[in-house]
Amino acid sequence: MFSSLLAYAWPVQQFQFDPFTPPSAIKAQTLWALVAIAMFFLGTLVRREELRPLYSHPWWVVLGVLTQLLVMPAAAWGVTQLIPLQPDIANGVILVGCVPGAMASNVLTSTARGSVAYSVSLTSVATLLSPLTVPLVLWVVASAATEKSLLESSIRLSVLVVLPTVVGFLVCRKWRLFQHWAEAWGARIASFALLWIIVIVVAGDRGNLMNVGLVLALALLLINVIGYLAGWFVGGAAKLPQACRRALTLEVGMQNAGLGTALAATLYGEDSLATIPTAAYTFGCMLTGTILAVRWQRRGESVEAVVPPEAGDD
Repeated sequence: MFSSLLAYAWPVQQFQFDPFTPPSAIKAQTLWALVAIAMFFLGTLVRREELRPLYSHPWWVVLGVLTQLLVMPAAAWGVTQLIPLQPDIANGVILVGCVPGAMASNVLTSTARGSVAYSVSLTSVATLLSPLTVPLVLWVVASAATEKSLLESSIRLSVLVVLPTVVGFLVCRKWRLFQHWAEAWGARIASFALLWIIVIVVAGDRGNLMNVGLVLALALLLINVIGYLAGWFVGGAAKLPQACRRALTLEVGMQNAGLGTALAATLYGEDSLATIPTAAYTFGCMLTGTILAVRWQRRGESVEAVVPPEAGDD
């Protein structure tokens, strides 16, 4: 939050330079490079045992991913129909609903005493499927995007999101020394890269941010709350263990807005207002997710933090 406020309030005219804005010729490349760095180091944090639900309870994972794929884009599209927004802002809001879940949900799931294994499985599958699902969902809910831009997005997601994640995971399995280093620094580097994406967007849109405040905040909050409610009630209807229900709630409501910001710059232009909703959603979902996770933690309930292998095998 501090970095974004500093980027927003930076007195460019007084200092005659802007450390938060890369040259326009390489702005898009910088955003995607930061995405690739973040995904690589997030991949290093995934452990094989955390993916156990993929083979012990695969239908739980399918249910969770489908919930996010169906609910979040529909919620984003519905909000843009109910709340009057500028076209570019509406495009950014829809993009918020189309990207996969954020790995920050894994950390908050741990805080909430939820199933980290289930949360990591959901995030990993959604990320690996993103080259197919994101362009497809965008085409369905925002048909204004061209086939060429959607194909380009699919290729970018494959090369700069999926590939770095897989490589990071494999490198840690191969080299123990690097794994120990990544355990100490991986999360910090990934967080820094994602925050810098947001900083670049904020710095590039200083003049527009004041004009889209409250209405946009309401739209993003509605999407966020709808995601949480969908995850909670779907988990309850499916009779998932309480730990998995909490994980699903956080996973559905929290989106990878850093990735969404880079996609918005690619699809709609680096200076488009479409980048503002994706950047703003990062802070919104982190705030609400943290409040929800801490509330669950303070309730003092004894909830298994892992998926019980014997549960749901019938």
